[in-house]
Amino acid sequence: MFYDCAVIGGGPAGLTAAIYLARFHLKVIVHDDRRGRAVTIPMTRNHAGYPDGISGYELVERMRNQATGYGAEFCSAEVVSLEKSTDGFVVSSKSQVIEAKTVLLATGVINHRPPMPARMHDEALAKGLIRYCPVCDGFEVTDHAVGVIGTGEHGFREALFLRSYSADVSLISLDDHHNLLEDQTEALMRHGIKIVTGPVTGFTLQAEAITIEVPAGALCYSTIYPALGTEVRSGLARSLGADCTEEGCVEVDRHQRTTVSGLYAAGDVVPGLDQISHAMGQASVAATAIRNDLSAQNPILRF
Repeated sequence: MFYDCAVIGGGPAGLTAAIYLARFHLKVIVHDDRRGRAVTIPMTRNHAGYPDGISGYELVERMRNQATGYGAEFCSAEVVSLEKSTDGFVVSSKSQVIEAKTVLLATGVINHRPPMPARMHDEALAKGLIRYCPVCDGFEVTDHAVGVIGTGEHGFREALFLRSYSADVSLISLDDHHNLLEDQTEALMRHGIKIVTGPVTGFTLQAEAITIEVPAGALCYSTIYPALGTEVRSGLARSLGADCTEEGCVEVDRHQRTTVSGLYAAGDVVPGLDQISHAMGQASVAATAIRNDLSAQNPILRF
């Protein structure tokens, strides 16, 4: 099967692109392995147009239905290889092989989780006892006790960011704080942020709180934010030789084109603010660039 565009990733970026591409009367397929972060968001209240909030799952399902309604096709399987061909790309998933003139990567990132059982993690996430995005939901923890799991530059910045929402913020290391610089320690102390040294030996969930076991004892928080970094899912881009940043994000121009002809990228897999609205904006730019680039090669005409 030959497509105008294969979108790899079924989160807000990939689905926004699919909606645009299908409405451009292009033949598009979305590969979605259902591993995106958006579907795990219990409730987002930052997304414009939903004053009472919307769950990530519901938002993604609405977008998926919208794309399907305009003719976008879906493949619920992980893409395992991406190769250049004479006419574009060969996209191989665990269930099929297709060809496409262009490819849009919207594969996102994977959060590094704290060391706890998966079932406990998912329950805590659903209850808002674990949160991953202070930009998205720092407002929800205003004046609550907040624990940031991490250390070094990432943990320092996240704890300082959350201090603007609450006076009760702790930075908790999984082992120790050897990566924390002296000036960072001084800044944390100056702003009243507690520095807690691990190791973290366990977690306990209550109805509206989460307890962390450390050598100093059991510490109770309304919410914890893991500041443990992410894994950028840019392997497919790198397999084609696309330029990536030191952190692994795919480099793009202002039209979301990568350094590989015909390959575009949008969302958390590229550098920028990891926000749904930002990802959707990038995807609309990418989809329009794909349409115009294809038309420049062969004008898109309706008969």
